[in-house]
Amino acid sequence: MPLALLALAIGAFGIGTTEFVIMGLLPEVAGDFGVSIPTAGLLVTGYALGVVIGAPLMTVLGTKVPRKRMLMLLMGLFIVGNLLSAMAPVFAVMLIGRVVASLAHGAFFGIGSVVAAELVAPSKKAGAIAMMFTGLTVANVIGVPLGTLVGQHVGWRVTFAVVAALGVVGLAGIAKLVPDLPKPAGVHLRHELAAFKNAQVLLAMAMTVLGFGGVFAAITYIAPMMTHVAGFADGSVTWLLVLFGLGMVGGNLVGGRFADRALMPMLYVSLGALAVVLALFTLTAHNKIAAAVTVTLIGALGFATVPPLQKRVLDQAHGAPTLASAVNIGAFNLGNALSAWLGGLVIAAGHGYTSPNWVGAALAAAALVLAFLSAALERRGSTPAGVTAGGAPARQHQPVHH
Repeated sequence: MPLALLALAIGAFGIGTTEFVIMGLLPEVAGDFGVSIPTAGLLVTGYALGVVIGAPLMTVLGTKVPRKRMLMLLMGLFIVGNLLSAMAPVFAVMLIGRVVASLAHGAFFGIGSVVAAELVAPSKKAGAIAMMFTGLTVANVIGVPLGTLVGQHVGWRVTFAVVAALGVVGLAGIAKLVPDLPKPAGVHLRHELAAFKNAQVLLAMAMTVLGFGGVFAAITYIAPMMTHVAGFADGSVTWLLVLFGLGMVGGNLVGGRFADRALMPMLYVSLGALAVVLALFTLTAHNKIAAAVTVTLIGALGFATVPPLQKRVLDQAHGAPTLASAVNIGAFNLGNALSAWLGGLVIAAGHGYTSPNWVGAALAAAALVLAFLSAALERRGSTPAGVTAGGAPARQHQPVHH
């Protein structure tokens, strides 16, 4: 794997840290600004919505910019957003800083996925994408716990300043290591938009929303589930999230490896197993050891779907994949927001803290059904294999193996 992937992984590490570390620092931030915890929670919601909106917006704005330069500009935006958060005099300014940082998120992973895939041989594309996403998964194992620790003992502002410094390292790495890849000739915004006429692209994005949404239906409520149901102490939640992060790292690497060999079978196995494990979590949540193992498995199976889903979008949006790739990153966050809302509804309805696991299982099962539907349509030739730069059916290219 080329060193340029390391630079992309460093940027992904910083982005992953700033996205999730705020969840562990909400009490400190709320206390500093004199706002309630629910109000401080807008820093999480605002970031997620910023990703959904920023992914297509920043990608569209960057259609005329070379990919390497656009990645550098996105890291610059990320640095500015985190510095603004670190120095915010009032809560509103910090919220703006969070939104500014989030605007870089979707486009960075979307464009970065395209760049990573172009840096390697066709048979290693999913592995290259997984290598970049390793930065995001490792952030949950190292960056988020350390950032939370620093924020709780030294000050949350220091955490965001350190994250901004990580952005500087990522920016320097991209400038030094990522080659100047030529922009595909003749590809304009209308060509990127044409990819969304392909039903297979839309099916892959729907799988992303539902499949990864299944993960966050459960993980969003892991703290009350583990403390009230499993009987863990409050301080144990951090280490349970580390186990979740370790599962993410392993699942991401395995997903990348096997997606290059058999993409659709990898999706069948990971989505099917995820649905089963989430359903079982309603039972295993009552036992500490079983709960810890299940949390790790959810992280592994959930992130095993990421490289194949991202590669599926790149394959099906053949010829103009950048916008579709970025929008698919927004789809992950849309799934997070949707599943967290649904999980909250079933808890509020009085079904208990384990009830979001059933929501997650249903979402993952629905994603599996869409995977089978997508494969069936492709076998029958009901949808074009890809879209060319002009929006016409693409000429024959290497098929996705089932």
